[in-house]
Amino acid sequence: MKDDKDRPKKQRHTAVRVFNRLKQEHAFQGSETTVRRYVREAKLRLGVSGREVFIPSDPQTGVEAEVDWGNCIAILGGVETRLKLFCMRSKFSGKHLVRCYPCERQQAFFDGHIKGFSFFGGVFPVLIYDNLTTAVQKILRGKNRVLQESYDKFRGYYNFEPRFCNRGQGHEKGGVEGLVGYARRNYMVPVPKSDSLEELNQRLLKDCLSYGGHQIGGREHTVNELYEKEKGDLLSLPDIQFSNLETAGCKVDKYSTVMVDKNRYSVPTAYAYCKVRVVLYVDEVEIFYGSKKIASHGRLFGNNKWSLLPEHYLELILKRPQAFESARVIRQWRSNWPVCLERLLDKFCQKQGYTKGVKEFILVLMLYKGHSAEAIESAVETALSSGAGSSQAVKHILIHRECGRDQSFSALENWQTFPAPDVSIYGQIGGGR
Repeated sequence: MKDDKDRPKKQRHTAVRVFNRLKQEHAFQGSETTVRRYVREAKLRLGVSGREVFIPSDPQTGVEAEVDWGNCIAILGGVETRLKLFCMRSKFSGKHLVRCYPCERQQAFFDGHIKGFSFFGGVFPVLIYDNLTTAVQKILRGKNRVLQESYDKFRGYYNFEPRFCNRGQGHEKGGVEGLVGYARRNYMVPVPKSDSLEELNQRLLKDCLSYGGHQIGGREHTVNELYEKEKGDLLSLPDIQFSNLETAGCKVDKYSTVMVDKNRYSVPTAYAYCKVRVVLYVDEVEIFYGSKKIASHGRLFGNNKWSLLPEHYLELILKRPQAFESARVIRQWRSNWPVCLERLLDKFCQKQGYTKGVKEFILVLMLYKGHSAEAIESAVETALSSGAGSSQAVKHILIHRECGRDQSFSALENWQTFPAPDVSIYGQIGGGR
């Protein structure tokens, strides 16, 4: 066991290993309990017990905060989704912010900080981390680190000092590690269901604010009361928020999409084969042709996903109605659109034939670009109930309602009719010639 002092911690003698060696190499006849007791005492004498002793400490007000990531699951839009839990916690007060992100990429990492600084109303002079690759490029001796260039710029912008834990020493930021577990058990149980990630984060924000009334064991004041003592010591926020965006030059392909981070985003077909500029935010993608913004999408994460907006393809499908059924953008939309649209399509095709019917229907779909879905679908329902069979009828109803000239429409078959005039009497005019 003396030799173990110079060996890796995970390759040192355990009591079981000592007991087995004594039996195999020295025909030992004693009990394992006796060996365990001896090994425990010997390790203490030799200083290789592996058990660390910690010094009680009282954090200073408004000086340090800890940052860490965790994993969790949520139901977003009806789909079980694996998410990353960003946590920032004040060492002094215990006040914390928890947010969910799709990934741990640097943009999400920076966004978590920006939201955290806003939540706390200032910047902690010191932030404590693990050796995250989003911040650390290379670990040197002791506490020295080579920082990622972009992280170093971010750190400099907010003027805080990063402090990184020693390898395998998670207890050096034990407060935030405990927060990760606390947040999972208390904020994410039962598994939350939300329509969107932003809605989920709003719920988490409310939970974090409610935690302010909590009194941590062994402390005389609540979290919010302690925070009031420290907030005056935080560094002031800069007047302008850090610009957390990335840009890239891309060329639109034959499908009228651009590929960014192994995912595709659509643009209007008029820009196919053009060079464009893509601006990436943490949750959004904007595409520009020159200075004109031509498309905006929610950001995709993962690989080989497509974000296709129907408005980008409808003009082309109008020219090629035979592609309507197989067009991916239509198939994706069709799986979710209301029944009234399907009924309208059937009616148009029955009255005008498939090709003309599809074209008329596409003209109705184009109305979504400038009008709300609720207004369009209400106009479609009215058109169906009144027997109207063209896109112009739907547009007429929609515009009249938006102009405040709404009127009821009765079914065409119920409208009053008059007998056709007898035009033969006109032959008697002029002397019967």
